[in-house]
Amino acid sequence: MLGSVAEADDALQEAWLRASAAGTEGVANLGGWLTTVVSRVCLNTLRTRRTRREDLFDEPPGSLVPERAAGGDGARDPEEEALLADSVGVALLVVLDRLSPAERLAFVLHDMFAVPFDDIGPMLERTPASARQLASRARRRVKGAETPPGRDPVRRRQVVDAFLSATRGGDFEALVGLLHPDVVLRADAAVVPTPEPVVVLGAHTVARGAMAAVGRARFTGPVRIDGAIGLAMARHGRLAVALAFTIVEGLITEIDVVAEPERLRALDLAVPEGR
Repeated sequence: MLGSVAEADDALQEAWLRASAAGTEGVANLGGWLTTVVSRVCLNTLRTRRTRREDLFDEPPGSLVPERAAGGDGARDPEEEALLADSVGVALLVVLDRLSPAERLAFVLHDMFAVPFDDIGPMLERTPASARQLASRARRRVKGAETPPGRDPVRRRQVVDAFLSATRGGDFEALVGLLHPDVVLRADAAVVPTPEPVVVLGAHTVARGAMAAVGRARFTGPVRIDGAIGLAMARHGRLAVALAFTIVEGLITEIDVVAEPERLRALDLAVPEGR
């Protein structure tokens, strides 16, 4: 619901305090009552969550490009956050983060936990029919637009998955093998950060830059960006960086690294098929 283990812990603790204060004697359906309490706590958290872009990484954004990498061993990041990203899927987390709090609650409770709309409606102070519409609208956004014609989504997914696997594993040679010798990486100013966007040329140079982002790769997953498979980097379920790829004959020829908030908001993100 929240995309963050830490926030989930806080929500559960607050729900426990409320339950302890109110008492549960006479509650006929304790599970349903607790589900309602926790859901409302999560709803309040989503409504009050700061909208500004947060610095969610130990290392500064410059680690995405070579010769600007900085230290940071990721000690602030609990292993549970990485496990959450893998189990739920980074794409789903970042798409959920774009929904309204009411849409998110309706979709998650119904589609992921099979809570009936008759129970969801009162949590949102809406009718069950209205809750159903919220979940349906969220479902369409999660699914996204159709893949543009003329692309080979299976092959593209294989290449992007291999890029992520090689980055996570620190396999420099495998990365070089996926990149066209004249590959071009463009990173906007917010990625580095610098006053101007950065352009990196050549397979070996781009691969060295990817090696500097091994820690972040734990919080990265495939996502559809404007209909084509790409990668999203997120911490606590909030999109920080997106990577769009141009792939020709099985090799990556261009990588566009996006971190500017305005550009991120303009991207059409969706969960890849098969998730």
